[in-house]
Amino acid sequence: MWWRRIPVKKIAGYTALSVAAVQAATLVALGVVDYNRKRNRHPAHFPRVAPHTVSAGMSEVTLYTYGEDLYYDMLSAIRQAKKQVFFETFIWKGDAIGQAFKDALIEAAERGVEVYVVYDVFANLVVRPDFFTMPPSVHVKRHPLLNGGLMFWHPRWSGRNHRKIMVVDDDVAFVGGYNIGSLYATDWRDTHARLTGDVVPEIQNAFIDYWNAEPNKKRPILPDPTERTWVPNFQVHRNIPRHLLYPIRGMYLDAIDRAKDHIYLTHAYLIPDGDMIMALEAAVRRGVDVRIIVPAESNHIVADWLSRGFYDQLLRSGIRLFLYQGAMVHAKTATIDGRWSTVGTANIDRLSLLGNYEINVEMFDDNVANQLEEIFRVDSGNCIELELPHWTKRHLLVKVSETVLSPFRQLL
Repeated sequence: MWWRRIPVKKIAGYTALSVAAVQAATLVALGVVDYNRKRNRHPAHFPRVAPHTVSAGMSEVTLYTYGEDLYYDMLSAIRQAKKQVFFETFIWKGDAIGQAFKDALIEAAERGVEVYVVYDVFANLVVRPDFFTMPPSVHVKRHPLLNGGLMFWHPRWSGRNHRKIMVVDDDVAFVGGYNIGSLYATDWRDTHARLTGDVVPEIQNAFIDYWNAEPNKKRPILPDPTERTWVPNFQVHRNIPRHLLYPIRGMYLDAIDRAKDHIYLTHAYLIPDGDMIMALEAAVRRGVDVRIIVPAESNHIVADWLSRGFYDQLLRSGIRLFLYQGAMVHAKTATIDGRWSTVGTANIDRLSLLGNYEINVEMFDDNVANQLEEIFRVDSGNCIELELPHWTKRHLLVKVSETVLSPFRQLL
C-alpha cells in the first residue's frame, strides 16, 4: 500500500498536526460561543440564604451566599478598624464596588490604621493600571505577573495568588470564594465566611507569612501574631507553591475517606484527578450519598467542557451531579456527615490543588456543617440533576470535542 512508504515519523507528525488543528478549531468555536454568551448575559436570579452566625468552639462563623451582604460587612469592618487591616484578593475590579473598597482602605490609612494590601497582577490585567495606584500610607504587595526570573515556569514560581483574605484588628477575619467587583455583588452565587475568636490569628498568620516571603526594602516586615493557640475546631490549610506544599488536596482526600453518610460538594470548576475520583467512588461503594453542585454554565467555557469529560464516569459510579441554574456558582465548599466542613478559595482542579496559592478553613463543628447543609439544600432547589440516560444521549460531536480537549485537563 502507498501509505506504507511514508516514514513513521512523518505519519506521527501529520497525526499530531491534525489533532492540534482539531483542538485549535474546537477552542476557537468555544471562544465564539463564550463571547456571545457573555455579551447577551441577563441579570442573575437565584435563591439565597441570609447571613447566619453560629458558634463553633471559641469562635463564631457567619456564612455569606450573596455578595452585597458580604461587601457591606467587609466595608463596615474596614471603616471601624482601629489598628490594622490585612486585605488580600485575587481579582479586584476597578468598578463601583472595587472603588468603594479602595476608598475605605485609603481612608483607614489616613486615620492612622496600618493597611496592608495584596493582589495578583495577572488576574487584574484587564483593570486599568492607575486604579492600583495607592498613597504611601497604604502598604502594597503585588503578586507579580512573572516570578522567579528565568525560572518563572517552575512550579515554585508559576502559581498565581488565588487567595481572598481580610483580617481587621486581630478581631475578625473573612475568607472564601468572593473576589471584589460589582458583578460578584449580585450576579454570582459564591460562599464566604466571617470568623471571630481563636481562629482569627490563624488567618492573620497566613497573610503575614505570605507578606514576609521574598522581603523587599520598600515593604515593612510584619511581626508574627502573638495570640496563636491550638484551635480544636479549626485548621487553616495553605497551599504554598514556593515551598511545594499543597495540603488542601490531602485535606479533601482524608475527609472523603472518613465519610460514612453523605458528602455535599459545591464547586465552580470540577476537574478532579484520579485519586479524587477514586476516593469519591469508594465512598459511594460503602453507601455514602455523594452529591456535587457545579454551574450549568461557568464563566470559563473551556473549564466547563473539561469538567464534562468526567461526568460519564462520575454518574456511572453513582455520584449525583446537580447543575446550578441562572447564575455562576463560584463557591468552593464541602460538608460531610453533618460534622465536617470547609470553606475557602481552592477549586477541585489542578491549578488550585497543585498550582496556586490557596487557603481553606477546615471546620469540625456540627453547627457549621448544619448551616452549610441548609445552604446546599437551598442551592439544590435551584439545580437540575444530571441523569445518566440523558447525559449519554448528547450529540456525538459534543463527545468528540470532550475527548479532543481532554489533554488540557493537566493545565487546569
